Amino acid sequence: MRHGIPNMGALQAFEATARLGSFSRAAEELSLTHSAVFRQVNGLEERLGVQLFTRIRRRIVLTEAGTQYAARVRHHLEQLEKDTLGLMSGAGMGRSLHVAVLPTLATTWLVPHLPEFKKIHNDIAVSLSIRTRPFQFNDHPFDAAIYHAPQMWPGTVGIKLFEEQELVPVCTPEMAAFIHSEPDALARVTHLHMMSRPDAWREWYREQDRPYRPEVGAGPRYELFTMLLAAAQVGLGMALIPRFLVRGLAAAGQLVTPFPRGLSVRESYFFSYPAHAERSEALLAFEAWLQSIVRQDPFPDKV
Repeated sequence: MRHGIPNMGALQAFEATARLGSFSRAAEELSLTHSAVFRQVNGLEERLGVQLFTRIRRRIVLTEAGTQYAARVRHHLEQLEKDTLGLMSGAGMGRSLHVAVLPTLATTWLVPHLPEFKKIHNDIAVSLSIRTRPFQFNDHPFDAAIYHAPQMWPGTVGIKLFEEQELVPVCTPEMAAFIHSEPDALARVTHLHMMSRPDAWREWYREQDRPYRPEVGAGPRYELFTMLLAAAQVGLGMALIPRFLVRGLAAAGQLVTPFPRGLSVRESYFFSYPAHAERSEALLAFEAWLQSIVRQDPFPDKV
């Protein structure tokens, strides 16, 4: 240790074990043996004089001190990774930007548009990382974030990209035909759910003045809209999806909306960054480019 700082190997072993909840899984991620990771963590505890894990039979659980330390270690390791990647990107391309994004929005909207940005700003390297939940910029190594919320996050500035407007029920043409084949067919259709929006179907039924039956809530749950879209495409059930995400698939006839009315949504998509942070030229250029996209039709069928 130098000036009280543990060696990097011990910190990486501890952070991976804390995040994955297992010495074996941490060892696999770090390409080390189980015993090597155990020795690193055990040595760190001895050197700090603080118990980081409670060992209950074959399970390990973070202590309160361990939980707090793991969060800080993770922040510093992520910051170190960001600084390293920034240095590498800066050496090779000039400027860099690290943006936290929602996975489905990134793959279906942002990434298909990025070639346009590259043509204008070839010297800016834009790196993307997935985050599906709100976070504090102080705890994560991001320059900015694109997210879904009722309003812009506190302590940030930026722009509203666009309103989500509504979720629409979608399914295969075959399933839609079945739904309309007889009065009680809808009740026999599997309803696919989004984990982050557990009450969406209940609210849709209420807006349609339809009875919400218990079996509706028994359908499978998915973490991402891309998963819901894929499940709906292969006929696993009917899903509620933001209308802008299904435009291309609907135009191609792969998915249809069996009911004309959707579920109204008040939330929007935002791009923002810490209000107190220095705004680099790369950040401002990216923000201006996003504004130019949303002034036009941001959802062409090809996206």
